[in-house]
Amino acid sequence: MTKVLAIGATGSVGRHVVASLVEGGHEVRALVRDEAASRLPAGVEAVEGDLTRPESLEPALAGGVEAVYLMWPGLPVRPRVVELIARHTRRVVYLSTDVADLADDEPAVVFHQEIERLIRRSGLEWTFVRAIDFAGNLPAWADQVREGVVRWPYGRARRSPVHERDIADVAVRALTEDGHGGAAYVLTGPESLSHAEPAGIIGEELGVAVRWEELPPETAREELTAAWGNAAFVAARLRAWESFTREPERVTGTVREVLGRPPRDVRSWVRDHAADFR
Repeated sequence: MTKVLAIGATGSVGRHVVASLVEGGHEVRALVRDEAASRLPAGVEAVEGDLTRPESLEPALAGGVEAVYLMWPGLPVRPRVVELIARHTRRVVYLSTDVADLADDEPAVVFHQEIERLIRRSGLEWTFVRAIDFAGNLPAWADQVREGVVRWPYGRARRSPVHERDIADVAVRALTEDGHGGAAYVLTGPESLSHAEPAGIIGEELGVAVRWEELPPETAREELTAAWGNAAFVAARLRAWESFTREPERVTGTVREVLGRPPRDVRSWVRDHAADFR
């Protein structure tokens, strides 16, 4: 059995990582900001710490931790965190996204690239779990689903959303099995769906009528900037979605290759999360 420290243990993926590790009989420790407020499965040891204060990780890493699940929540990158992980353990599985590998002197475009590069240089045995599009983003439509109409731009954009439980299952394999070192696993769901199709699937599974209404890109830019507060991020998302109307987001076979079974589809995800839309 493996002793694992989970950093990001209560996130949408991390909570499934922790639950699967516990179910598999592994010893699990979770780094949390507030032990009293953390909701963790029975048997999981909570240790308080904060990625913005790297030295606070020392107690969590001490005592024979063999592997670390690392999710970085968009905070400024702290190289010291990776240094400490490398000092105390031998294996790290990093929840990343679909980014290009960088040369040593090439500037990072997103923080995931910077963290991946730090990990590569650390001497750790590493695995990058690069999830492209989370099905878990669909609850952003919950209020609209309750109104019976989903208004969103680029209804013809084709995406390949992946279930967070599949991401977690791949991460657990990499944490607890040999043979995954140096792998950058790009994970997707089993199929390419247009933006509009999940709205219909949600309606079918809930037994309600949900129609799609195309939102003009400039209207979407205004509304999403107001909601998300980051104009540059919104602009990047709109450019990406427009590109997927011309060239669909890729579908990989990585989940099947790693787990020996097909990935869960969006309909399965909606059934698991139906309460989010009611």
